Amino acid sequence: MLNACAVIQKDKRAWAEQAIETAGYQLKMMASQTDKLRGDSALFPRSVRDGQVRLTDAKDWTSGFFAGALWYEYELTNDTALLGEARKYTDLLESIQFYTGNHDIGFMMYCSYGNALRLAAQAGDDTILVNTAKSLITRYNPVVKAIRSWDFGEWSYPVIIDNMMNLELLFWASEYTGDPVYRDVAIAHANTTMKNHFREDMSSYHVVSYNPQNGEVESKGTFQGYSDESAWARGQAWGLYGYTMCYRFTKNPEYLDCAQAIAKYIMHNPNMPSDLIPYWDYNAPDIPAAPRDASAAAVTASALLELSELAPNGEAYFNYAEKILKSLSSDAYIAKKGENNGFILMHSVGHLPANSEIDTPLIYADYYYLEALKRYLDIVK
Repeated sequence: MLNACAVIQKDKRAWAEQAIETAGYQLKMMASQTDKLRGDSALFPRSVRDGQVRLTDAKDWTSGFFAGALWYEYELTNDTALLGEARKYTDLLESIQFYTGNHDIGFMMYCSYGNALRLAAQAGDDTILVNTAKSLITRYNPVVKAIRSWDFGEWSYPVIIDNMMNLELLFWASEYTGDPVYRDVAIAHANTTMKNHFREDMSSYHVVSYNPQNGEVESKGTFQGYSDESAWARGQAWGLYGYTMCYRFTKNPEYLDCAQAIAKYIMHNPNMPSDLIPYWDYNAPDIPAAPRDASAAAVTASALLELSELAPNGEAYFNYAEKILKSLSSDAYIAKKGENNGFILMHSVGHLPANSEIDTPLIYADYYYLEALKRYLDIVK
């Protein structure tokens, strides 16, 4: 186990503290401009399109990340102005607790209400999260033994690697309520994904589709990656984060082995740039000219920092994550105060095959960057 990274002098934290200061300025700027743009509507910042902040409604999978980023920045700074904004943008999501049309309600509600419950709980926050977990498990098929991801497309029953991230809500719900049903669904989903999503080298397919009548795999491929057999960078990060988190809740050594194998694939990938901010797909045909994805880097850093405290060889994971965070906190990726439309990080990729959100700030990159900074400082304090 990593022993709090031994002793790190305070001056070695200066880069992180500077990044947190910049993040606070940007988030306040974003809150101010979003308030003006959204009026009385429940809208949330997602990215930048045509030079303007792209707002999205509460049912979008990214809707909870802005509130979550505000919560983390409040935790890092104890700035009560951020507390007020975090509460406001969390409360705008209340109706999603009963929404069954999106498997990503774990992202939407655990990143917002989950952090609210942890840092400044109000009456009803716990009930909202339990209701959200109930909504999520309506998408579970006991034959497939997995939660359905999308309701669009030609797949019979698509399950995406991203869906591993939504299991944290279910594990929490079982721990909080004492009802094993949520944990049972989470474990079944994790086991099905572990069985079918990974190649021999532990790179992951993006989408696996099942026959909902018998649970058999019908297809394996991609939607947001370069090709069906390529390794979409953020997908690899989702898997790493998901199985690390599953091990935290279950202590199942198979999940730890899975997380470490995914980490090995990422950390020893020959197409990883020297600053450890990956190309949007590890097999993109135009490397080294391919766009980088800061969001994949932020998720990877956060996952590795947790893994560093759970795995026997934790120091290697910590050191790799630290280098990612230092790169993200450099002028090459972190915005200058007042720029980047209020977002913290630059240079992420959303959905390149659809020509959507390429080389742009993304709100979930900011969220996982702040989560990673918080995890980092908790280790080195």
